[in-house]
Amino acid sequence: MFAPAVKTEAKLRLAFTGPAGGGKTYSALSVGTSLVPGGKVALLDTEHGSASKYADIFQFDTVAMEQPFHPDRYIEVINAAAKAGYDVLIIDSMSHAWTGTGGLLDVVNEIARARYQGNTFAAWKDGTPIQNRLVEAILSAPLHIIATMRSKTEYSLAKDEKGKSKPEKIGTAPIQRDGFEYEYDVIIDLGIDNMGVVNKTRCPALTGKVIDKPGEKLAATLRDWLHGAPPPAMKQFT
Repeated sequence: MFAPAVKTEAKLRLAFTGPAGGGKTYSALSVGTSLVPGGKVALLDTEHGSASKYADIFQFDTVAMEQPFHPDRYIEVINAAAKAGYDVLIIDSMSHAWTGTGGLLDVVNEIARARYQGNTFAAWKDGTPIQNRLVEAILSAPLHIIATMRSKTEYSLAKDEKGKSKPEKIGTAPIQRDGFEYEYDVIIDLGIDNMGVVNKTRCPALTGKVIDKPGEKLAATLRDWLHGAPPPAMKQFT
């Protein structure tokens, strides 16, 4: 019935979270284009073409998505990238699938009006399977996926080098469904200074790390961690 566990080759699920200006898109491209040397990288752009401003630095293909940002449209892009043989798909940004026009919050509100007399709590009975489809598509895709997620922005007072107080922009929870970010292998919170704090990781080498401008070195660490043996034949439980 049971067989010895074996660490096998795996596909990366990495999320960069943080406020605007934290370098999420740049970091995702820097890691994504370094992860598979000579590989093909695709990017889903929901940010009005902003990622293409880095096309003189990184080599990647892009597809733009305008509203509506229904989660099923994200699934279509994931499947298309896999079918086209891309090694890495960057999703910039995943937050639109939640709060964007036509994203899941809008979908649930529409379902509530149409089926449940405006009761959004009841409408989540229909909305949750849509979110689950998106999660399953991300987890099962046969390519590396790197996603960016905006964080709600707050300000705190910090001391500068002269000891004077100054406002500092910080990110809090990522803008997606609660707990969504924990579907990923590695979560890195980026601050306005482009410093990445590893919030959660399955890669032991990254535990507790603070990374200045995530890029090639992080990609090499992740590539080594993802390496493993071919998967053995699984015994089925019946």
